[in-house]
Amino acid sequence: MSVVAAAPSESADPPVVTPTRTGGLLSWRPHLIVAVAALALAAWVTNGLWQDPAGHVVAKNAGDQAFFEWLLGYGVYLLGHGADPFFTDLMNTPLGVNLAANTSITVYIVLLAPLTVLAGPQVSFAAILTLNLAGSAFAWYLFLRRYLVKRSAAAALGGFFCGFAPGFISHANGHLNWTAGWVAPVVLWWVLKLPEPKRWLRNGIILGLLVAVGFSIAAEGLFFTALASGVFLITRSLLPACRSEARRAVPTVLAGLGVTAVVAGALLAYPLFMHFAGPQTFSGTGFNQAHYAEDIGAYFEYPTRSVAGWLGLGSALAPNPTEETSFFGLPLLVLVVVAMGMLRRHATPSRFATLTALSTVGVVFLVLSLGPQLKFFGGTTSIKLPYAALLHLPLFDSALPGRLALVVVGVIGIVLALTVDRLLTEPMPSTRTHTLWAAGFAVALVPLFPMPVLTTERAPEPSFIADGIWKDYVSDGGVLTTLPFATTDTADGQRWQAYTMARRGEQFRIPDGYFLGPGGPDGTGQIGATQRHTDWLFFRAALYGYVIPLDDYDRQQARDDFAYWKVQAVFLPDQITGSQSPLFRAAVEMTATDLLGEPERVGGVLLWRIRPGIDPLSKS
Repeated sequence: MSVVAAAPSESADPPVVTPTRTGGLLSWRPHLIVAVAALALAAWVTNGLWQDPAGHVVAKNAGDQAFFEWLLGYGVYLLGHGADPFFTDLMNTPLGVNLAANTSITVYIVLLAPLTVLAGPQVSFAAILTLNLAGSAFAWYLFLRRYLVKRSAAAALGGFFCGFAPGFISHANGHLNWTAGWVAPVVLWWVLKLPEPKRWLRNGIILGLLVAVGFSIAAEGLFFTALASGVFLITRSLLPACRSEARRAVPTVLAGLGVTAVVAGALLAYPLFMHFAGPQTFSGTGFNQAHYAEDIGAYFEYPTRSVAGWLGLGSALAPNPTEETSFFGLPLLVLVVVAMGMLRRHATPSRFATLTALSTVGVVFLVLSLGPQLKFFGGTTSIKLPYAALLHLPLFDSALPGRLALVVVGVIGIVLALTVDRLLTEPMPSTRTHTLWAAGFAVALVPLFPMPVLTTERAPEPSFIADGIWKDYVSDGGVLTTLPFATTDTADGQRWQAYTMARRGEQFRIPDGYFLGPGGPDGTGQIGATQRHTDWLFFRAALYGYVIPLDDYDRQQARDDFAYWKVQAVFLPDQITGSQSPLFRAAVEMTATDLLGEPERVGGVLLWRIRPGIDPLSKS
């Protein structure tokens, strides 16, 4: 997420409010232009999904897209059945999944439920992704225009950078939480209102509501926003130019924060309880924090989904294509350093304090994003970094340090906006100076212009699911699984359940699935369910093409596993989709036939019934 800007006060540079005209029409024209441009650019980035929402999937992270589509389908089920928003046994049966400990985007799945019913989770996913990117750029534009700059063009440039920075384009590979970059400027807007005299109650209530919404959509991003706000405000308050102002504001700010805590605490009491103490919760994360830390070299490289990447200048220093969270390029970093120097030379004492605090936030979060041990252009050094001291602290133990670089995005966006605003409003020594600055901005930003997210085809929904044929073989609430079982690498089964939930009516449960749950070392989390013998049998066949003759041990384990899950039927579609690589469907069919006998052909799938009193495994 990102970082706060200068708080309005008597001693600070006054906030700039958008001028209005009689009638109000012309005053909204810049806002409308920016909004339309942001939506157009977001549609450009996501156009591969819009070409065929049901048939296309993000090429680099189909597993996460399946998870979010599942959540959108669950939103329909939630409203129709009065289910628990933060726990379900529809997935990972019989143990269930703690959705509060996952990225449950509760507000989105409820608000978008009508669209999900009408058009399906695939369309809702594409719509949220597009609106997230556009909304982030527009929210940052409004924030910068309100608090920091006089010119709409300056606010627009800063807003577009923040909304479409490499890190957020990277997270557009499937992440509906991290692309919600609008959460930061909206929350920060009201953080900066807390010092307003006599409005602590109103401001505290609104901020509390925004915190609750932000938590339900992007809890990790909200945490980063809070950290950045704290670093900024504490740093600025300690500087000589702002100390008296800070002392006067303390009572009002504390009162507002108290109200915020009460409101947010009341709204989030149950999800927070579920997150930290509910069933199937866990500590830490299922991901290796040292692996998901930023390489210092990545700050100087270009992202793969950019003009520079398109020209062959992209880098492979990220853990995966979804985590290119910095990748600003050397020219932009040089531009920011030069621009910050220019701004500081011409700043008033209050603005100088703001720039100092802003620089502090940028440096702190850059260092933290490097994780516990320094990585240098692909190699890991022996140098320990400050994040090593935070690894096991609450909240930090569940965060991925590389994503802290997204805070630096906000710092850079603010510096760019302030610089353009000064260039447009203050006289420069010569035309040549303007030309040099324009050239610098072009060299720094044009290579970062985003390219569309890569998409690929995915397996079509079989008529066995789409036409409800499954209901003839599985009872309402019974357990049905596709082959291979649903995991992050083999996500089809989770998608089929999502589409069924979106159609309302009867519903089946599935074993396994892609989620975060307990089962990792020392009580930490892991990705997905702990695999049993039978689901591992099919997973290795699908992922590696591994087929061996099965013996009595395999068959007895299958009996036990099917009884544990209470599976009533398993099926194999004609096509299956791998999240990271192609799957070996023939190997899955050979393994299933060896284990379960000859299948039935029903609704475009091969079906094996697992009926009480009848042992299909005895056929072999």
